[in-house]
Parts: sequence; structure tokens; C-alpha cells
Amino acid sequence: QVQLVESGGGLVQAGGSLRLSCRASGRIIAIDDMEWYRQAPGKERELVAGISKGGITRYADSVKGRFTISRDNAKKMAYLQMNSLKPEDTAVYYCNAALNYGLGYGTFWGQGTQVTVSS
Repeated sequence: QVQLVESGGGLVQAGGSLRLSCRASGRIIAIDDMEWYRQAPGKERELVAGISKGGITRYADSVKGRFTISRDNAKKMAYLQMNSLKPEDTAVYYCNAALNYGLGYGTFWGQGTQVTVSS
């Protein structure tokens, strides 16, 4: 009864920008933290950025100063603005949310969206 859907991935040149969106839907009571993770082939999934319900943010050192996470609680959406993209940013990006919903409390993942940065 909860779904997270990501969009906005694609192919960009190094130095370019991209904005990812994550939409949560279903019988949601309240969303706590929302986060963006990424996973490159053969590597572990890593936390890129997170934002609390109150808007407190945190970032991986590798993206600090380049990426900005935000959320719209009314729309149940999270965003990741990615600027000054590097080839090393190439990965599948996933949205994650911890939330209260109709059946209780749980963590949910989106399907992932591919981001490819060419050099």
C-alpha cells in the first residue's frame, strides 16, 4: 500500500546538472527521514543524502557542495538536485523513506533511476 517512484535520471555530460524526484503514495500517515542512495556496478549501495521531516540534511563527503536534497511534505516528495556532475557519480540512484502507514511502520525503496555522467 506504499509505493515510491523515482524519476529524472538520464545521461549528462560531466559538469552538467540533473534533478531527481521521488514520489511517495499510498495510505501514508507520516514520513520521517527521506534519503537518496546510489549503487554503481560491483559496489555497495551508499548513502548520498538524507533529510529529516523537519528539513535537517546530511550528505556524503563526495557530494557535499554539489548535491542538494529537499522535500515537499504536502506533496510527499523528495528531490535531489545534482550539479557539477562527475563520471564517478554514475550509478543507479534509489529513494528511501521511513514512514508510518496504514499497517504500521516501515522502510520503503523506490525502483531506482539510472544516472550516467559522460567524461
